[in-house]
Amino acid sequence: MAMLEIKNIHAYYGHIHALRGVSLTVDKGEIVTLIGANGAGKTTTLKTISGSLHPRDGEIWLDGERIDGMPADKIVGRGIIQSPEGRKIFARMSVEENLEMGAFSRNDRAGIASDLERVFKLFPRLAERRKQLGGTLSGGEQQMLAMGRAMMGRPRVLMLDEPSMGLAPVLVEAIFETVVKLNQEGTTILLIEQNAAKALQVANRGYVIETGQIVLQDDAAVLRKNERVRKAYLGED
Repeated sequence: MAMLEIKNIHAYYGHIHALRGVSLTVDKGEIVTLIGANGAGKTTTLKTISGSLHPRDGEIWLDGERIDGMPADKIVGRGIIQSPEGRKIFARMSVEENLEMGAFSRNDRAGIASDLERVFKLFPRLAERRKQLGGTLSGGEQQMLAMGRAMMGRPRVLMLDEPSMGLAPVLVEAIFETVVKLNQEGTTILLIEQNAAKALQVANRGYVIETGQIVLQDDAAVLRKNERVRKAYLGED
């Protein structure tokens, strides 16, 4: 049984039919990527899973429990944690305070302190800037902070929305190395990413979404060789 399963989801923004029967699975320990163009439905899929957008039809299951229709905070409590597109850190709070906000639903002080040190070990730059205001960090540091904040919730499924957006190539490499390391340490990851080449390098499996519909799915290595994917998403002739 898949850890996370999305079955035939239809979602709307008003009268706009944004997701048209989307189905996908994420098994425990996997990195699964969802790739597609701007406006294809990638972020909408994450919003629907996280409960900020409720599907009109379809089902979402986590470890055998149906979660569609649950309030977003209950879904977070079940262990689905999202690092959002555009970072959305708290600019006027310190790095440490931002990270502590990621653990807002927890009350195990010793565990929170341990996880804080784990994040600082994972992102040494954040440790160096732990008292610095989030808004003064570079783009790459803010992305590290957003991912670290998500990890403070102890995710069973970590959803990453465009983690490499707007970053210099050297920082893109660092972010994807961190994604792999998190996965190797046991975190299951659903990755939304426009940089299809990098996403398919680190993922186990992938899905391609176009105009709200899944049009391709396969092992990541197979998708990298797919002519349609190579032309549309990898920039190859």
